[in-house]
Amino acid sequence: MSTDPTDTAPADAVIIPHYNDLPRLERCLLALRENDLTATEIVVVDNNSPVSLDTMRQAFPEVHFVVETQKGAAHARNRGVAETRAPRLFFIDADCVPAPDWLSVGRQVADQADLIGGRVDVFDETPPPRSGAEAFEAVFAFNFRRYIEVQGFSGAGNLLTRRDVFDAIGGFINGVSEDREWTMRAVARGYSLIYRDDFRVSHPSRQDWPALKAKWRRTTQEAYLLHGTNPGARLRWAIRGLAMPASAIVHTPKVISSGKLASAGETWRAIATLFRLRCQRMIWMLRQAVGGNI
Repeated sequence: MSTDPTDTAPADAVIIPHYNDLPRLERCLLALRENDLTATEIVVVDNNSPVSLDTMRQAFPEVHFVVETQKGAAHARNRGVAETRAPRLFFIDADCVPAPDWLSVGRQVADQADLIGGRVDVFDETPPPRSGAEAFEAVFAFNFRRYIEVQGFSGAGNLLTRRDVFDAIGGFINGVSEDREWTMRAVARGYSLIYRDDFRVSHPSRQDWPALKAKWRRTTQEAYLLHGTNPGARLRWAIRGLAMPASAIVHTPKVISSGKLASAGETWRAIATLFRLRCQRMIWMLRQAVGGNI
């Protein structure tokens, strides 16, 4: 493993947006050290956190730290791309943990498509048993295969692309689901997007209802902006919102049959959280459809 990416001109850049989560950022960077960093530049873009980065700079001298004062992961990712000239761009979030072969696998499969998204496994940061939020996320969170192969987009928590693609498509847009919008924009322009199960990172589960609710509130707001706000789009959004409780019934068998839950208690907590969240999303979506805030 090379710990000095300046030994050779960087062929790869790892772009990591960060805001006010130093323990998880440290865990991410330590995991990256287990990868082959030959000809690789790591760029951490801090979104103007209220905490000092001095200890991180001292602990990881091989990492290029910059500060982006414009709030939002989109601005941070765009700044990260601007800070490097590497032709291959690996995107990962600060709270993700890359597999030891993440970069090596990415290099091996890079020629297979213009954009490559990979697997995101969920792990718990608390001891068992799982809370309802953790159990729900164990079953439903981060299904990148479905995102890519069925819905036609990828998240940027585990994404590989090239600089020429990024330059042609343009940067991420703040205020919407920026990674979904960006990858869908690329696909609409004719660039190829594939899923690779061996291109792996891990992400911690949300530990409780407030954390899960905050995630889905943000996701619902971003999805509404992508969906459109004209009268016809609002009507379709309202219909989708009304279907949310029914979708919980449809997805209950997936919880029951999942091999990821350790006990009947976790299964029932996951089902309860599924219904609670889908009903909450229905309320949010109906408010949006009539022009209200959530």
